[in-house]
Amino acid sequence: MPADLTQVLDVAAMRAAEAALIVGGTPAQELMETAGRALGEWARRLGAGRPVTVLCGPGNNGGDGYVAARHLSEHGVPVTVIAARAPTTPEAMTARALYAGAVQEPEVMASGGVLLDCLFGSGLSRPLPDDLFALLTGLADRHALRIAADLPSGIEANSGAVLNPGLPMFDVTVALGAWKHAHYAMPAAPLMGALRLVDIGVQAVPGAARILAKPRIASPAADAHKYRRGLLAVLAGAMPGAALLSAEAAQRAGAGYVKLLASTRPEGVAPSLVCDVTDLAALADPRVAAILVGPGLGRSTEAVGRLNAALVADRPVVIDADALTLLKPESPGTAPRVLTPHQGEMAALEAAFGLSAIGPRRARALALAVAARAVVLLKGPDSLIASPDGYVTIGPRASTWLSVAGSGDVLAGMIASRLAVHGDAHRAAQEGLWLHGEAARRCGPAFTAGDLAAATGYALSAALL
Repeated sequence: MPADLTQVLDVAAMRAAEAALIVGGTPAQELMETAGRALGEWARRLGAGRPVTVLCGPGNNGGDGYVAARHLSEHGVPVTVIAARAPTTPEAMTARALYAGAVQEPEVMASGGVLLDCLFGSGLSRPLPDDLFALLTGLADRHALRIAADLPSGIEANSGAVLNPGLPMFDVTVALGAWKHAHYAMPAAPLMGALRLVDIGVQAVPGAARILAKPRIASPAADAHKYRRGLLAVLAGAMPGAALLSAEAAQRAGAGYVKLLASTRPEGVAPSLVCDVTDLAALADPRVAAILVGPGLGRSTEAVGRLNAALVADRPVVIDADALTLLKPESPGTAPRVLTPHQGEMAALEAAFGLSAIGPRRARALALAVAARAVVLLKGPDSLIASPDGYVTIGPRASTWLSVAGSGDVLAGMIASRLAVHGDAHRAAQEGLWLHGEAARRCGPAFTAGDLAAATGYALSAALL
């Protein structure tokens, strides 16, 4: 059975997966050989013949480093191995014994082209001791290229916490066997550079989180018309500019008909966008396939009424921005819904639903998804999606230029458009998040939310079957 290279595992699940491989007949030493040789090959290729310093810790991550050093030596690459601590596991001891070269003491402060950090891997849960922290940072300063084995030492794998302030930044992190949550979580992720994955045969783990994949979106059917492709109602509020941004993105994300609902026609409505001034009465149209409420809604009594009207209509709904701060456990409606909070809105929702704001983001998002009976897209530089059935999707790193006003309104429009097309809340959140990142990639640097909305169609084209 092929390995699963999209899953994201916590430390306990990774250990159990490795144990299953061993029980299934793959010796632990063979797993170390596979991982270590792959690390050595990455160091050899990226270093392009430059000398490599391998920093080895006492556990199996250090054992991987000894195997990598042996691989490099066999390929004629100059290697300096520094043992920060003596090996303590049987596999690491064996790997150390098989390495025929010299092993230096920690006092040796080598310099060279490449540093391969094999000090500690995903099992670390407390800060590095002062001597090892000084050793790691000192070596990092003396090497032009830095590669981390599995995780940079000093990172907590399950949460992405940086255990030692001031850890060096790495150019490449080579994950071993499976992705860990820290590879995509703040504040650790920016320290890791480019991410690569070594396949050691880890099988699919039931219930594991998955990396967001490019969606497979079909073109409209041969007999499609605007209503069959999905009518999306976008509720305008006190600040209609946000709703207009959402509507523009929605028009380009696949829905056949996007209608802005407002009591009066706002300025700046494009000719291609229908503005229905019958406003909330238009929600009674049975052809409405989905609703977006929240962008620019405001937080007044009138805003609460508009949110409740959207929920009473009982159509699939995306709840964003101001509407998230107004949502309560007793709010009406049973139709599928997607919530799209950023960190501040998440805190407000947790307070409203009586949830703890403590713990990893994925656990908090899952708790809210269950309590609110909704798909939750927790936005940020480490966006993720949680559904009430326990499924978690981790968003890959996206352009940091997405940190611009209006970006969230565009994302809400993308998700709502996809929801209008097929009505599946979880799928719509995944499609919208992927389109958002792809549109940003196509925009390049320093774009506006309007540029992002305009690029939606080009992002969609990249996902078509």
